[in-house]
Amino acid sequence: MKISCPFIISPLNYICNKILFWGVFPDRLKYTVIKPLHKNSDRCEESNYRPILLLTSFSKTFKMVMQTRILKHLTKYNILSTEQNGFMIGLKTDSAIFKLTTEILNTLNNKLVVGEIVCDLEKAIDCVNHDILLSKLKFHGISSKVLAIYHSYLNNWCLRTVINHESDNRNIVSSWLK
Repeated sequence: MKISCPFIISPLNYICNKILFWGVFPDRLKYTVIKPLHKNSDRCEESNYRPILLLTSFSKTFKMVMQTRILKHLTKYNILSTEQNGFMIGLKTDSAIFKLTTEILNTLNNKLVVGEIVCDLEKAIDCVNHDILLSKLKFHGISSKVLAIYHSYLNNWCLRTVINHESDNRNIVSSWLK
């Protein structure tokens, strides 16, 4: 895609602008393949796999456009907590770990007791209610047209799963499902 950028930038820009103007992410661009990635331990246990979604290049590009726009809005109006590190420019999970470690060490150096509550957010994105997410975006000043794009983007995806059968190096492919 990077090599072809000079040739496709104009049509990509045109399509992105049309999506932003109409407030609809086209269903024809909502096809993705899921590939299970083995994490650890027993390969027969379903929970030992992490689903990797392979989006089309355009869907990834448009997702980055929308992410950039919403981060600018959230930053401009100081909506995010100062403790927020994920998806923030210049901040990574390393920053959060460094800050936490520093706080713990400073507390211990001052001979105080340290307590910790840990919340496992594995698969947290699977629990996000789209209606609540959209209502929170609206509450924080996201325009109705942009909300329409998010609503459109979040619905009607067609998915299929591709599993690589290791013994004979062939792919097993499911049919497309909404």
